[in-house]
Amino acid sequence: MVRIGLRRTGKKKRPYYRVVVAPGTAPREGRFVEIIGHYDPIPDPLVIDFNEERALHWLRCGAQPTETVQRLMKKTGIWAKFKGGAEA
Repeated sequence: MVRIGLRRTGKKKRPYYRVVVAPGTAPREGRFVEIIGHYDPIPDPLVIDFNEERALHWLRCGAQPTETVQRLMKKTGIWAKFKGGAEA
């Protein structure tokens, strides 16, 4: 199983995340297949950046997003495009 999750980077008390595609058995900071976006929770408004084409590709290939990544995808509209495309 492949999952889409967050990989934490940044300094102490200053988190910065990369959105990665990784094997389901890999730990959060472990190996990954591809970086498909970035997420910075500190500034207001939040910085959420996805490579939409690659994210949709992995979702269509069966990758399962974590709950947090799914929420981020809903905010950016990628999840709606995926669900809309799946029903058609």
